[in-house]
Amino acid sequence: MTQKSWQLNRRDLICGSGVALTLPLLNCMSWGQNNPEKELPKRMMVGYIAYGAYMPKNPNGNPTNKEVSHHQWNWWPCAKPGELTFNKSSAPFEPLKEYVTYLRGLDHQGGWKMGGHSSGDVFATGADMTEHQKTNNISIDQVAANFHGHQTRYPSLVLGTEGGTGSYGSSKTLSHRGPGRPIPSMHKPQEIFNRLFVPFAGKGVEQVRAGLKRDASILDVLLEHSQSLKNRIGKQDQAKLDEYIDSIRAIEKRVERTSKWTHEPLPKFDTKGLNLEVSHKEPEEYIRCMYDLIYLAFQTDSTRFATLMLESEQSQDSELWNYANYVLGYKGATHDIAHKRPPEFSGQWDRWRAEQHAYFLKRLRDTPEGDGNMLDRTIVLWGSAHPHASHSTKNYPVQLAGGNSLGLKHGNLLDFAGKKKVPLANLFVTMLNSVDIPAQKFADSTAAMSEIRS
Repeated sequence: MTQKSWQLNRRDLICGSGVALTLPLLNCMSWGQNNPEKELPKRMMVGYIAYGAYMPKNPNGNPTNKEVSHHQWNWWPCAKPGELTFNKSSAPFEPLKEYVTYLRGLDHQGGWKMGGHSSGDVFATGADMTEHQKTNNISIDQVAANFHGHQTRYPSLVLGTEGGTGSYGSSKTLSHRGPGRPIPSMHKPQEIFNRLFVPFAGKGVEQVRAGLKRDASILDVLLEHSQSLKNRIGKQDQAKLDEYIDSIRAIEKRVERTSKWTHEPLPKFDTKGLNLEVSHKEPEEYIRCMYDLIYLAFQTDSTRFATLMLESEQSQDSELWNYANYVLGYKGATHDIAHKRPPEFSGQWDRWRAEQHAYFLKRLRDTPEGDGNMLDRTIVLWGSAHPHASHSTKNYPVQLAGGNSLGLKHGNLLDFAGKKKVPLANLFVTMLNSVDIPAQKFADSTAAMSEIRS
């Protein structure tokens, strides 16, 4: 049978995906340390804790009786807005008072109809997946990476304790390049370390450069071939072909990026105390190792933007389901604490999670940088997409830390409930502006958040 002009051999497109599969690991590498001509970096990290936080008495975490003191195991450190005081749950952050702010009453309207656990999908995106958007949208870290990612070996670092992307309603990653494009999170410490600091996988630099040059030539042929197909296919197929061409161009950019960074030396760093063989059966060591890898990536300026999803909202098939067993001796799944909220475990669980995050913040604070420290130039958002035991998708537990040299001020509990209500995305706009991204809008934002600016 004669092939008509609009009919394509399936191999016309398969050859392209084959090249993508045979490309070497296209990770980029960073500029050398201690370069006096470089401006000190401005960084941002988003961290997520699953299954909400303990807020006894009522969904807002405040006593219904005003004469009753604030609960010592409430996730919110104090009841009244203003200067921070710390209870048992938040005590790990007391030494960091001048670097942390709690923001009450914030959430994403796009997550209201998703359900308590599913709303974790949009924590870093603010997307409205139940109404106007069929898929998740770009996350705050990727907005930053698109703007400044070219300045470092890696535009961003995407980590999660379970790895991969997950699926609708049970995402395993916080990061998304754009609509329908989740970025798989990495969860194995040794693999993360190798990608960051051993990118050539035993190959010499010249060998890597030769391979990249060859791959660039192949991609040029694929792009030329793909463009020539456009006149032979219908409109629906043209849309699919456009997606294919976009994927080739994305690979082409990665090849160009990697080629550039092969001319820069790999960073030197101290790996003392870093246990890359740690497993989920050692939750504290594992989580601190993940934080340490982000710290090293920031310290070496391998990247300036990172996300870390500590558990997903659907961890049934993971050892994370048993974290509270290993840590507290709780007899049941960690998820159950979110619903049963046993008083002898709920606050203690939040306290343990706070200790791990405080460990990361203290490492940044205790590392000198310029006239200050790394935390002064690193904005860290930490929280969850639902509070208490109710599957509520409003009033996220949210803490902001760092960025003191980037125009942020701390040491307070800010309340945005009731008439003061604004979207969580307003905070995102301010975070982006603080790392020199002139964003005026993010998701459903209405303005920047002046309350956290110094």
